Amino acid sequence: MTDQAGSAALPAAAGPLPLISIVVPVFNEEASIDLFLAAIAPVLDGIDPAWEVVFVNDGSRDGTLAALRAAAAREPRVRAIDLSRNYGKEVALSAGLDHARGRAVVPMDVDLQDPPELLAEMVARWREGYDVVLACRSDRTSDGYLKRTTARMFYSLIGRLSDTPIPADVGDYRLMDASVAEALRRYPERMRFMKGLFAHVGFRTATVEYVRAPRAAGETKFNGRKLFNLALEGIVSFSTLPLKIWTYIGLAAALLAVAYLVFLIADTLINGVDVPGYASLLSVMLFFNGLMLMGLGVLGEYVARIFIEVKGRPLYLVRERIGD
Repeated sequence: MTDQAGSAALPAAAGPLPLISIVVPVFNEEASIDLFLAAIAPVLDGIDPAWEVVFVNDGSRDGTLAALRAAAAREPRVRAIDLSRNYGKEVALSAGLDHARGRAVVPMDVDLQDPPELLAEMVARWREGYDVVLACRSDRTSDGYLKRTTARMFYSLIGRLSDTPIPADVGDYRLMDASVAEALRRYPERMRFMKGLFAHVGFRTATVEYVRAPRAAGETKFNGRKLFNLALEGIVSFSTLPLKIWTYIGLAAALLAVAYLVFLIADTLINGVDVPGYASLLSVMLFFNGLMLMGLGVLGEYVARIFIEVKGRPLYLVRERIGD
């Protein structure tokens, strides 16, 4: 049976609410499921035996769903949400947050690059009264040079463009109080940049640092195109500066055109009529046409998102819930 959810209400719990919900989006991660559970279960048991792991199967095409069924059969604290198709990690993460029932919620990647051992320190800071505990990557040498460089450039750029401060080198791995997760469920947008939404809700925040490890199994599902699209989504979702800047570009271009007109008039009065050069005229036309096309492209990015939002389609569809 298929049902749908956007900002869904929490499913009814069969027993006492867990202390911690670990939310794990997965796509073609058959080899990583058991490794992840073997690593995280002892850590969670050491904190409190009342925990749950909520996997979100984002349209996997390998044996991920079968691995999740087997894991839920072995361990009653493991649950899975099977989405009707691949929606992308940002939507899958939102689905997991919608279905998490813990007093604290922690999004994690299944590849174990986010160390489970850090959870004890994060819970300790939460118990001190912080609503959000960020896990900051103090060392990213496990990532390739290109990824580290582009990530640094992105965080620097969005830090300048966005009105909402987005912490650098902080991924999805963080602990959130249930009140923060509930606040996130009130955000209705369908084009989602979760790092920005996490930052936008605010609340009292602490930070712990860790060294990012290599993947335990499998391969990353992000390529250059997907990372570029994610960065573009973050900029467009959390800044209107790309739209506003074209007012200044247009003004500067108009002033240059007026200055060039004054120069041509003065040159004609002093030196007489001259035949204008074809090359210079063509260069100016191509330059300003290029500016106009770039402006239309930026405008199109915003209009496309308006078009997607006003249709009001469900954020995701759930095909099956496992372990509820």
